[in-house]
Amino acid sequence: MSSLSLFHTRDPFFAEFDSIVRSTLANPAAETLDFTPPAETLRDGDDVVIRLDLPGVDVARDVSVEASNGRLVIEGERRDERAEETDGRSLREVRYGRFRRTFGLPGHLGADAISAGYDKGVLSVRVAGVYAGTEPTKIAIAEGAAPSAISSEE
Repeated sequence: MSSLSLFHTRDPFFAEFDSIVRSTLANPAAETLDFTPPAETLRDGDDVVIRLDLPGVDVARDVSVEASNGRLVIEGERRDERAEETDGRSLREVRYGRFRRTFGLPGHLGADAISAGYDKGVLSVRVAGVYAGTEPTKIAIAEGAAPSAISSEE
């Protein structure tokens, strides 16, 4: 006979991922959010792609993607168009209401590096050049020669 366990181990990667991408509000008491859409970040060459599951959201009307103070801010609302139609006997597992996700941006990137698209319930935001120049550069070692002295005179 199998038993249902209410406890599970947390993978340290997911804990770290949550701490990196979870929204941080300057004043949590000032704004109440109704849900946090699941997100994933993927590296694509020098770019990073952030994907948020937002099925049933009218992105043209209810979602904004902005760059502000070194942060990428994605916020919006999933509206419950059928709220008045319920008769009290419905099972509702879909979360509705306001959401906000924020992600840090490297200092060298501006709003022109960000593009967004929505397809089949997934909002994809591409931040171009996040990883540009982050690969190590190999320095040649000359045998039998000392490097020239760096002069501080100008």
